[in-house]
Amino acid sequence: MSTESRVSAQPAVGLGTDLTVVIPAYNEERRLGPTLDAVRAHLDASDQGEWELIVVDDGSTDRTAEIAAEAAAADPRVQLIRGERNRGKGHALRRGVLASHGRRVLVTDADLAAPIEELDHLDKALAEGPTAAIGSRARPGATIGAHQHRLRELLGRTGNFLIRSVAVPGIRDTQCGFKLFDGDRAREAFAASRLRGWGIDVEILQYFRRAGWPVAEVPVRWSHQQGSKVRPLDYVRVLAELTALKARAVRRADLLATLCFLALSFVLYSGRWTSPDHRYLIDSMQDQNQWEWFFAVTAENVRHLDNPLFTTLQNFPDGVNLMANTVMLGLSVPLAPLTWLFGPALALNVAMTGGLAATAVSWYRLIAKRLVPHRGAAAVGAGLAAFAPPMISHANAHPNFIVLFMIPLIIERALRLCEGTRVVRDGVILGLYTTYQIFLGEEPLLLAVLGMLLFAAAYALVRRDVARASWRPLARGLGIALAVALPLIAFPLYWQFFGPQSYKSVLHGDHANNSPLAFLAFAERSLAGSKDTADALAMNPTEQNAFYGWPLAALAFAIVVRLWERPVVKALTVTVLGAALLSLGQKFRVPLTDVVLPGPWALLADRPLFESVIEARVGMVCAPALGMLLALALARLLTPRPTPAHGYAGLAAVAVALLPIVPAPLTAVDRVEVPPYIAEGTWRDHLGEDETLVPIPVPDAAHAEALHWQTTAGLGFRLPGGYFNGPWGPDRVGIYGPSPRHTSNLLRQVSETGRIPRVTPAWRAAAREDLKFWRAGVLVLPPQPNDGQLRTTVNALVGRPGQWVNGVWVWDLHRGS
Repeated sequence: MSTESRVSAQPAVGLGTDLTVVIPAYNEERRLGPTLDAVRAHLDASDQGEWELIVVDDGSTDRTAEIAAEAAAADPRVQLIRGERNRGKGHALRRGVLASHGRRVLVTDADLAAPIEELDHLDKALAEGPTAAIGSRARPGATIGAHQHRLRELLGRTGNFLIRSVAVPGIRDTQCGFKLFDGDRAREAFAASRLRGWGIDVEILQYFRRAGWPVAEVPVRWSHQQGSKVRPLDYVRVLAELTALKARAVRRADLLATLCFLALSFVLYSGRWTSPDHRYLIDSMQDQNQWEWFFAVTAENVRHLDNPLFTTLQNFPDGVNLMANTVMLGLSVPLAPLTWLFGPALALNVAMTGGLAATAVSWYRLIAKRLVPHRGAAAVGAGLAAFAPPMISHANAHPNFIVLFMIPLIIERALRLCEGTRVVRDGVILGLYTTYQIFLGEEPLLLAVLGMLLFAAAYALVRRDVARASWRPLARGLGIALAVALPLIAFPLYWQFFGPQSYKSVLHGDHANNSPLAFLAFAERSLAGSKDTADALAMNPTEQNAFYGWPLAALAFAIVVRLWERPVVKALTVTVLGAALLSLGQKFRVPLTDVVLPGPWALLADRPLFESVIEARVGMVCAPALGMLLALALARLLTPRPTPAHGYAGLAAVAVALLPIVPAPLTAVDRVEVPPYIAEGTWRDHLGEDETLVPIPVPDAAHAEALHWQTTAGLGFRLPGGYFNGPWGPDRVGIYGPSPRHTSNLLRQVSETGRIPRVTPAWRAAAREDLKFWRAGVLVLPPQPNDGQLRTTVNALVGRPGQWVNGVWVWDLHRGS
């Protein structure tokens, strides 16, 4: 049996109705009578044509329904829709609008906070073309007769700001209960609505916006009425409703793509997920130790409210400029609680696994929104952008080069600026996005900007009309973005470039560029890859910055030829070729010859910022551009056509090109055990306050296992040396690791060669000077290759033999040297 009923004196007004007024009511016995009288009087006095008034009682427990029924009995144009229980404003409005017949539909609150006379202003606005005219208390010209309590008003404004920012940007007041709609469109929108509470206003406005139906926001008179049913916390409930609505609105294809990206990322790191604390990515060399240390020291700085831009836990006493070392404060700070609870190994694994998947999702959203609507094509293109061989190479232990989810968001915001619709808002958001990306990684941002410039220049040449229309709003928006970002990043960047342990550039040595052959070869972790081939063409396993494979190169060429008439294809082609040429470095050898040609990177190599870039990494810019070309081709292939055989052949070609570069899981091995001397805290017996523990050999970029000792010991001791970027020499040139000292150089040579040097008094004097500089309290030699030769050398330098203590050789310097 139905618990809801409809009351009217006569059958519903017919299709000739010009206006329907819908009033939702819940426990409004004190205000409903005067409101109905005022509405009826105004509609009769004004030129509104045939009208009907629908009161929807939402399960009131007072006389609200009786009052509405009496009005319906007295005037056949008044109707009552009755509900036996309270279900919320949204439910009531939906029932009322769906029962309406008017060519126009006005929804208004029972308290008439916006007087019914304001309908004339909405009518005038609706007649000018939009499909809805909504009352606004925030537009210039609005008049507030009686204000709410200041706290209530502040909470309301804050909630409304959050709502419109999240759901309907551009509409200043979504919650004013006075809205006039085109009748047919209102009935369609309300029929599709789902929310039952106060969020119905936003849901309907969202529907109008997505349908492309224009909405006019009209300033009105408004006065707060005592007994209002809207409470400050209702804005929080609206946000919760909208969040749930957004979750329900997610497409299955989008959810499937996200799950696939997450699964692929998890499989990639499956070797570490079995035991994050005890598994090591062997191809990361010392980078995993370094990045776990970065996460650990950031969490420690957050815990103690220390300077997050500097530490002396490494490279004591000079310290390390953390801002100049890409510690990814944008991730390591939010993940600090995870680091405290579970350690830096797990936190890093979460950051890399989740960050890589999030990057793929971000590319997917950009491609689906801006390039191809076909979800499958967008997913494959995004997969190539995020999981291309160069990205998999950096996935070994360079989170700053795989956690790139902000880059597509920055690109999307720049494209919005080109449209010129909301320049100030988009400029502010772009400034905030850029600021956050700086705290994730500056070099990837620089490479992304380089790629965007290549694309923009090419697109401007082929679409000069678009360029002429876009450059002014783009320039204005970029200026706004700079004004937003500069105050936020000024001090961190000052610290990075001019603070303690800052440097001017980084020496990368030879072979920091790509060989032309690298673009046609396969990476080590690709299914068709070979370690020997990759090693011959790359600096190391983490810098295989090309390796797209010849099948993908051939497919890309075919796509470009087939789709060349499209401007976006021309621009993407220039982006790929430009990035590939720049990645060849200042000079490169023509394959299979002895001919050496100058490379275009020479134009940038000595410029500020670019002087520290490993030029081979510019080849990574090709990945998203190739992904977009692939998405365009797939969207065309997947479109139904009269000759499906051609489509099948094209899909087969795509499979042949992608299959060889499908990534295999990264190689993880059992981690070298931390010596019990460190793990069990025995080191505390030999180390005084403000003294350092000196591992043998002294930590550097090739010997950084001591950083793992340090994180295992809860960062309880300081180390000389370490693995970081820091200055060297009077010109403050950037190098990997500490500035060389006599003793550290000697011990490194013994470790690498196994040859025992003749220790002279001069060497002993240099050792005493270095130990004093490091404030050394204890020397620690763990088991390792050539440890016998190292022990003999340290015995000679210190002047006495070491002691075997809990798994390591120890020289306690408190006993003299």
